[in-house]
Amino acid sequence: MSLIKFLSSKAFLKQIILAVVVLVVLCFLVLKWLDYSTNHGSFVTVPDLAGKTIETAEIQLNDNQLTMEIQDSANYNPKYPKYSVIEQYPRAGSQVKENRKIYLILNPSGFRKVEVPIVVGRTFRQAKPTLEAIGFEVGKISYIDDIGLDEVQSISYEGKAVNAGDLLPMTSTIDVVLGNGNRGENE
Repeated sequence: MSLIKFLSSKAFLKQIILAVVVLVVLCFLVLKWLDYSTNHGSFVTVPDLAGKTIETAEIQLNDNQLTMEIQDSANYNPKYPKYSVIEQYPRAGSQVKENRKIYLILNPSGFRKVEVPIVVGRTFRQAKPTLEAIGFEVGKISYIDDIGLDEVQSISYEGKAVNAGDLLPMTSTIDVVLGNGNRGENE
């Protein structure tokens, strides 16, 4: 039997039609199985976890068939309690599938510590922006007798002397002692 006669025979045509029908039925069954196994059209709403403790967040996520993963502790935010959620992804109100990971960023226990720069011996006009650029706040300003007018003589934090290189929490208030431009009695 030649190839052309075989391709035009009823037996070959029946086999092609049977193969197409089996392929269509198989595709239909696979798609239905995928819809069922992936909960197609079924979503869970992500709860708002901002400001909640890690324990409360875990309970809420478990109640919604979601899992959590702690990514990192961000910069300290004094508006939120320590170790509470300050950010989440996906955002609250998003529609996600069950067992989806919700990534959480926690509030650390306090501001990170930064190194005190060299400001003693510089003018207040130079020292103030240097301190503020790092994240410190300038607190009480006092004067002592010294010939250097508005020159920083010393700095302190919570009443204790601070030296360049010491580590202090960011946003610490640093008190500054400046020279008043007068010679002291013993000079």
